[in-house]
Parts: sequence; C-alpha cells; structure tokens
Amino acid sequence: MSIENDIKQTKFSSEYHKLAVNILYSASWLSDKNLQVMKPFKLTPQQFNILRILRGQKGSPLSVNCLIERMIDKSSNVSRLVDKLEDKGYVERKTCPSDRRQVHVAITESGLEFIGQLDEPMSKLDSHIKALSLEEAATLNVLLDKMRNSI
Repeated sequence: MSIENDIKQTKFSSEYHKLAVNILYSASWLSDKNLQVMKPFKLTPQQFNILRILRGQKGSPLSVNCLIERMIDKSSNVSRLVDKLEDKGYVERKTCPSDRRQVHVAITESGLEFIGQLDEPMSKLDSHIKALSLEEAATLNVLLDKMRNSI
C-alpha cells in the first residue's frame, strides 16, 4: 500500500512533506511491530534498547550518561528504566572505582539469557524490512543518514 492509501490522504503540499509524513508513519508502524514482539516478554522498547546496548559491551559496564547518548529514544528516563531492569535482575549498578560519584550499569547473566530469548523473535521482525533488497536497504540507510546530518 502507499502512504496515500494508508492515511487516506491524496494531496501533500510537496514531495518533502509527503516524505516526512511517510517516515513518521513508517517509524510508528515499525514501532508497533516491535511492541508486538516485546509484549509477551513484558519489556518496553526502551528497556530492550538498554539491554541491547549493554550486551554489546561484552561485560564492560557503561555510565548512565553513556547509555543516554546511545539510546534510540533520547527522551527516555534512563535511571527509571535501569531501576526496572535492576528489579528484574537483568542489570546491576556498580560504583565507578575512579569516580565514586559515577554509577556504571552492567548486564547480568540473567539479563544476557533473557535478551537472548528475544533474538529469534526480533530477527523475524526483520522480515518486514526484507521487502527491500540489500542494495535498497543500504541506499535508504545512506539517505536517512544524509537527512539527519543536514541539521
């Protein structure tokens, strides 16, 4: 389907306006698909993002500020999200040895096992994106990066 059919709008003020609406609509659509995958695991996309970032650290903890910098949703309350993940046993806070005022967050073994359960369902989510060829996906990545870097 086209964006015109999806939102029942036939005219846009320009191709740029149509593109902006299409990007926002597509991001929301993909976000909804993400939510459907995570709901059975009682996990929010923001919590998943933190676990994904920490898993990529391969055991090295990160400060809360580093987590904020790397989050997809920059408006997330990372401290509150870490609290919830800590309550579930998926992460632990550690005082930074070189600066006792700073707190680092690390993923636990339980957190690694838990996020591992999401690998297959999340890879199935890619099937929605695989309507694009690898070349088209690479081109779209370049174009989206170019758009964001123009600001």
